[in-house]
Amino acid sequence: MSRVNDFAFKSGTVNGTGSASANSLLMQAIFRMGIPVTGKNIFPSNIQGLPTWYEVRVSRDGYTGRPPAIDLVVALNPSTYAQDIKSVCSGGYVVFDSSWPLDPSLLRDDVTMLGIPLGDLCREAFAGDRDRTLLRNIAYAGALTALLQIDLTVVEQMLTEKYGRKKALLESNYRAIRLGYDYARAHFTCPLPFHCEPMDRTGGAILMDGNTACALGALYAGATVGAWYPITPSTSLMETFKAFCQEYRVDPESGRNRYCILQAEDELASAGMVLGASWMGARAFTCTSGPGVSLMQEFLGYAYYAELPGVFFNVQRTGPATGLPTRTQQADLLSMAYASHGDTKHIILFPADPAECFTLTVAAFDITERFQTPVFVATDIDIGMNDWMIPRLQWDDAFVPDRGKVLDEAALAQVKKFFRYVDTDGDGVTARTLPGVGGKGAYFTRGSGHDQWGNYTEDSAAYQDLMDRIKRKFETAERALPAPVVHRRDGATIGIVMIGSPDAPVREAVDRLAAQGVAVDVMRIRSFPFAPAVREFLDQHRTVFVIEQNRDAQLRALLTVETGFPRDAMIPLIDYAGQPLTAGAIVTAMSAHLQEASV
Repeated sequence: MSRVNDFAFKSGTVNGTGSASANSLLMQAIFRMGIPVTGKNIFPSNIQGLPTWYEVRVSRDGYTGRPPAIDLVVALNPSTYAQDIKSVCSGGYVVFDSSWPLDPSLLRDDVTMLGIPLGDLCREAFAGDRDRTLLRNIAYAGALTALLQIDLTVVEQMLTEKYGRKKALLESNYRAIRLGYDYARAHFTCPLPFHCEPMDRTGGAILMDGNTACALGALYAGATVGAWYPITPSTSLMETFKAFCQEYRVDPESGRNRYCILQAEDELASAGMVLGASWMGARAFTCTSGPGVSLMQEFLGYAYYAELPGVFFNVQRTGPATGLPTRTQQADLLSMAYASHGDTKHIILFPADPAECFTLTVAAFDITERFQTPVFVATDIDIGMNDWMIPRLQWDDAFVPDRGKVLDEAALAQVKKFFRYVDTDGDGVTARTLPGVGGKGAYFTRGSGHDQWGNYTEDSAAYQDLMDRIKRKFETAERALPAPVVHRRDGATIGIVMIGSPDAPVREAVDRLAAQGVAVDVMRIRSFPFAPAVREFLDQHRTVFVIEQNRDAQLRALLTVETGFPRDAMIPLIDYAGQPLTAGAIVTAMSAHLQEASV
C-alpha cells in the first residue's frame, strides 16, 4: 500500500565517519519540499568509533515525536547489522553496502534487502581513504534520494549553498550523490511504496535545535555574560551564544567586545561568576547538565538566601553519576527544585520544544531579576540537540527587559534611607540597587544570617521573618510564571500531566486514543512552583496519568508535596531508558491500565 509522506528511516553508522552531514542533507531536503519532518540523533559518548544512529520521521500530519516504526534502515556498521535489520518493521527495507558479503543468518523473509556496493563505487571514484569514507555517506544519501523520491534538484542546490566556494568539495559531493542515485535508479524500483511528494506544510516553519534556540533567546533577552564549564549535552549552547555575540555584540566603531564569556575551572566556579555578574547588573547565565547542577549546589543556596538573580540552563541527560551522557532523561527535577541545603526552592521553566526554548529563555531573564532568585531553564538532550520543526520565531521590537525593583540614583533620592531586605509592598520582593549607584544604595550582600535591615544577626525571630518573607515571594511568583498549557476534549474524565519533551508524543497518543473513542485531557506544566491551575486540573479528573522520563516518578512526587494531591491517586507512566518517548508506548501503557481498571 502506498504511504506518501508518512514513514520513517534510520541510518546506522560509525561515529566520526561523517554521517551527520548526509542525514542533515536528507532531512533538510525533505523539509524544503514542504513536508513536515523531524530527526532524532542517537549517538555515543566517545568521539569516534562507536555505533551511532539517526532517525528521520516524515509525517504529513506534522507529528514530531519519535517514529512508531522504522520502514527503512541504512545499515553501514557491521557491528550493529543484526540490531539494525531486526529494527525494521515487517514489509520494510534494508539498504546495505554489498561491497562485502552479508551473513545469510541476517536475512529476513519479510524484509527486502537492497545491496548497493557503496564502498566499491567510492573506491573507484575517489582517492584517499578519508574521502572515500566520508563520501560513502553522501552516496547513500543519493541512493535514498532516488528510493524515497526526494527532489534531487533540492539536494544539489543545498550542496551548492554549502560548498559553493570550495569547488573541489562541491564536485566530489555532486559525484557521490550521483553515484548512489544512479545506482538505485538502475537496479531498483524507484520510488519505494513509501516516499515523498511535495507539500506546502512547512511554510512559516524552521528547523532548529533547543540549544541554539536557548542561545538566541539569551541574546535577545540582553544577556552579556556567560560562564560555564564544558559538559555534554549543553556545550553547544554556550558555543552558539559565543558565535552570536561575535556577530552582534561587538562595537562596530571600536571593535571592542560588548560581552564576556568565561570558561571556569569547574561548574561551581561558573555559578559564582554568574551570580557576581548578575549582582553587578549584567544579565548572566550558565549552561550545564545534571552533574554540573550537583556541583553548583552551594552557590544556588547562597543565591536563594542572599537573593541574587542568575539563569541556569540544565540540558538533562541520563544519570546518576556519569550515567549515559548522550541519552535523554528528566531525572533532575527534584535536584533543581530544592537545590542546596536547608529550606530552598527554585523557579524552573520547562520548554517543550525549541520554540519555547526561545520564548521561555527570554522570560527566564525577566523572572530572575523580578524575583531576585536563580531560575532554571530545564530541557533535555532530545530538545537540546535534535532538530525540530517549529514555527518561525517571532520578536517584538518594543520589548523592554523587566529589571524588577532596581533603584537607580533618582529613585534613591526619594528614599529617606535604603534597606536591602525591607518588604514595602507585601509581595515578598524587596528593592535592590546596583554597585556604583551611590553610597546611599550601598549594602552588604549576606549569605549568613541577616535581618531585614541587612545587618548580620543570629536572632531566631529575625531569621524566621526573613525566611517567611522569601516564602511569600515565591507565592507571588506562582501567579506570575508561565501558566500550564491545557488541551481539553469533550467528555474527558481522564487527564495526562507532563512537562517538557514528552509533549510531542503525548499529543500524538491523545489523537490515537480519540480515534479509539477514548477522550483524554492534557495539562503540560511549564513552570515550578506550580500555579493553582495545576491542582484544579488534578481535581477535575477521575483518572490522572503522570508521564515522565525518570525511574522514580519525580514529577508525581513533586505534585504531591507541593499541591497536596494524593500520590496514589496519580498513575505513573515512566520511561527511563534514555530514548525519546513514542506515542505507541504511551497508548499501549494507558490502554493496558484502563482495561485492567475496567475489569
